[in-house]
Amino acid sequence: MRDSDTAGVGRGRIRGNDLLPIFRGVRLPIDVELNENSVCAAYLTKMSTGQAFSHITAARLWGIPLPRDFTLSEGVHVSVRAPHAPPSGSSVTGHRISDPHAHAVTRVGMPVVDAATTWCHLASRLSEDDLVAAGDYLVLTPAVPDRNDRRPFVTLAQLRQRVDLYHGPGARAARSALHHVRDGSESRRESLSRLILVRAGLPEPELNVDIFRDDGSWIGRADQVFRRWKTIVEYDGQQHRTSDRQYERDELKIEELGHAGWQVVRIRKKALRLGGVEAVERASRALRSRGWTP
Repeated sequence: MRDSDTAGVGRGRIRGNDLLPIFRGVRLPIDVELNENSVCAAYLTKMSTGQAFSHITAARLWGIPLPRDFTLSEGVHVSVRAPHAPPSGSSVTGHRISDPHAHAVTRVGMPVVDAATTWCHLASRLSEDDLVAAGDYLVLTPAVPDRNDRRPFVTLAQLRQRVDLYHGPGARAARSALHHVRDGSESRRESLSRLILVRAGLPEPELNVDIFRDDGSWIGRADQVFRRWKTIVEYDGQQHRTSDRQYERDELKIEELGHAGWQVVRIRKKALRLGGVEAVERASRALRSRGWTP
């Protein structure tokens, strides 16, 4: 919704109790769900040519899993290429980009800074583990492709090339985190649990691979696979318990994996607290029982 003059809405209407001011001259109906998409769509009505959503806002539009949910107080981050002046105003954080390798693409119908540059911009804001999880998301090649949302958003090789050319804020952090980014992790919690286990000295697992019986029949996909020791670590997210269908499918898979000689360590959110001590102990104990030595 544009400002009152552009939209042809009278002053009395624009000040109505059923409208919520979002940006200067931009209001939304109070019954509209306020999320990154609706707020960005509102700002889009006053966006100038050459501007693009960037930084944390671009990350949300790319769908990158972040440690905190969107709130209206976050506003929007908008970038423009130098020497143009960056936008300003209430709830708007403007940036001037001189990086020649950054470019805008269209994402969910909006101009957004490209995925690789967005990841580089996050490097000065996120912890290393959260940055790795963001990278895992961007480079993921999904098991079931979505024709309407082509993945990966950037390949691991492309991300490496981009980081080599990035010299802005967080460049050193980006280079450090890049060493731990992997294609295969399907959720932020899976990424975080993998990092905890590997940091504790456990072997690097295969990620989300298909497991088969000796006769070649398929059992299912497993989150983190330590094939040499026939051990699997599975992260049980909330959806695994709230969906009866998912729960039953998981239970059957675990049962079949056991019949095929695999042992499964199931980790939930609680096990990742306090540095993941519980997760490390349980996974380490399982691996040692199969012959692994630290």
